[in-house]
Amino acid sequence: MPLRLDFTNMMAGPLPGGAGLTAAQWAEGAARFATAHAGVMARHAAGTLGFIDLPTDAALRDRVLATAATHGAGISDVLLLGIGGSALGPIALRSALRPPHWNELDDARRGGHPRLHVLDNVDPVTIEATLARLPLAHTLVLVISKSGGTVETMAQYLIVRAALEAAVGEAHARQRLGVITEPGGGALRAVARAEGIPTLDIPPHVGGRVSVLSPVGLLPAALIGIDVGGVPDGAAAMAARCATPTLADNPAGVFATMQWLADREHGAHVHVLMPYADALRDIAAWFVQLWAESLGKIRPDGSHVGPTPLPALGATDQHAQVQLFMEGPADKTVTFLAVDGKEALGPIPARHADRPELGYLGGHTLGRLLDIERQATAGALAARGRLNATITLPAVTPGTVGALLYLLELATAYAGELYEVNAFDQPGVELGKQFAYAMLGRAGSEAARAEWDALPRPDPRWQV
Repeated sequence: MPLRLDFTNMMAGPLPGGAGLTAAQWAEGAARFATAHAGVMARHAAGTLGFIDLPTDAALRDRVLATAATHGAGISDVLLLGIGGSALGPIALRSALRPPHWNELDDARRGGHPRLHVLDNVDPVTIEATLARLPLAHTLVLVISKSGGTVETMAQYLIVRAALEAAVGEAHARQRLGVITEPGGGALRAVARAEGIPTLDIPPHVGGRVSVLSPVGLLPAALIGIDVGGVPDGAAAMAARCATPTLADNPAGVFATMQWLADREHGAHVHVLMPYADALRDIAAWFVQLWAESLGKIRPDGSHVGPTPLPALGATDQHAQVQLFMEGPADKTVTFLAVDGKEALGPIPARHADRPELGYLGGHTLGRLLDIERQATAGALAARGRLNATITLPAVTPGTVGALLYLLELATAYAGELYEVNAFDQPGVELGKQFAYAMLGRAGSEAARAEWDALPRPDPRWQV
């Protein structure tokens, strides 16, 4: 059974008080989507949307598997250095497709596959603690940077490489390094080429936030025993479903269009993704970067657009954010992620029948409880006119996870067309990068340094 998207609770008919997307709005959305679909296909034909080709790139998959086989011997731990999509994608795959608490399991329960640690920040306390507990002689370090010059990742690399060399010597340290970067220039590729460090390419025109189906996500996944054939196969199946410009038959198109209409017509500027499965929790974090960095832009007419993505977790956030979703500003959509087939899991013992607060639970299961809570939350939101939808996976497998990731990636491309922005650049983060380079003394940053020096300094009048 394929992944399915139910958006009944987004529509005006089922919702009270005039809430929801009207038939006229949906008809307009369908017409606009046909244009958006054509725009995405034109970009792909022009060679600028490389992520669309990843699910069917068998040669890339073979290179990943060959590299994993080469690196696998004698490795107990993989340490990934990256930030943004270079870290969020591999984390999402590990959480979804390996048993819970993977890094805490012993070798036998991991089937002999290594642990996966991800350094996605430059906090020195975290990095020092991580290096202190890793057996560096048996650790493979993957350095991932599309540009080959990401400041955070390069700083991590310099520190980790020094620690490797101190532990095992310079020659052996090179054997414990792998690089994933774009095929063009960049300092990281130059270093790898000069020192014979194995390198895999991030294919051209594949941005970091849509790189999970490239070696960025697939190599770490293969190293820890995930079926890296099943993930792109599921994505390819979703791509086939989304080949049509007919909105009613295109799941990624429906997701993009309903969110765009809710934002534009109903003031729903916050888009919540709320998995009801711990395995999918980190997909919500991955989605936040995907949606935010892609759609928060300035349009050609100078107007600012972009919904704010928000992660949540069911049932945990029923005791936190759902109060806001129910009675706070009506400026949100909530998309639930549900998983079928868990109804028999976690039987709850019958006990304390004389206690009404406990007795009714006996005979049920945790799987059924979790899904009932999801249904109840969706129904409660709908009853109060709060827009929501549900994406249901028949199970959490490599195929269904691949399908979900690709649906959200392609929906982002469609949404960029609907908002009339380039979903695959990020000019808003560049000035901060330039200021950081200037303060660190990087050559070529003199203009940024002058602009930084002209900014107002902290004023004691406005400090407490």
